[in-house]
This record gives sequence, C-alpha cells and structure tokens, in this order.
Amino acid sequence: QVQLVESGGGLVQAGGSLRLSCAASGLIFSRYGMGWFRQAPGKEREFVAARGWSSSSTLYVDSVKGRFIISRDNAKNTVYLQMNSLKPEDTAVYYCAAQKPFTVVQSTPSLYDYWGQGTQVTVSS
Repeated sequence: QVQLVESGGGLVQAGGSLRLSCAASGLIFSRYGMGWFRQAPGKEREFVAARGWSSSSTLYVDSVKGRFIISRDNAKNTVYLQMNSLKPEDTAVYYCAAQKPFTVVQSTPSLYDYWGQGTQVTVSS
C-alpha cells in the first residue's frame, strides 16, 4: 500500500522559511516523479513544484520561482520543499503527490497517482 506522509508545516511570519518533507513508502520511490500542490480555503488545488524521477528536471509555478526549492533523497524515499521568503498568500494546505512511474515531470493533478494527507502552512503578515 502506497503512503505519502507530509510533515514540517506550521505557522511562520512573512519573510520566514519552512521546509516540508514527504516520506514515501510502498513504492519504488526512484521511479516516480514527485510534486507539491497546495490548496487555500475556497480555492482549487494549485500546482507548486515538481521534480522528475531522474532528479534532473524540475518545474515550478511562477509565483514561487526563486523562493521555493524542491529536492529529493532517493535513499530516504523523501521529497522536500524548502520554502523561503514566505508570503501570506502562500498560506494553504500543502500536499505531496507521486506521478506515474517514468513519466515527464508534470503540473497537472490528474497525472498524479498517489497523494498525501496534507500539512498546513500558515504565513502571518
């Protein structure tokens, strides 16, 4: 059974940093591209960042470019999202997700097979 478990969310002041982690189990992690999405109250789920299965390709939504960094450690079956210079508009529940194996990194939620439960990130002004 595939499980994705996020951690690292919390309350932070604007300008601060957080690092989210997503631990995966039940799958051959190195074969899966991994992504981060977020959903704010009353809004649709939004793509944030993704890193390909080969780790050589990354994709970011424009609003986080230069502030967020996605990385992965295949030895630990974990993907990270380092979030710097946080803004109140970054407030959301953040989800990690696993794409179909051996596929090009994507931003479309429907192309992701597995999802975590989410972790809350709140940025105060």
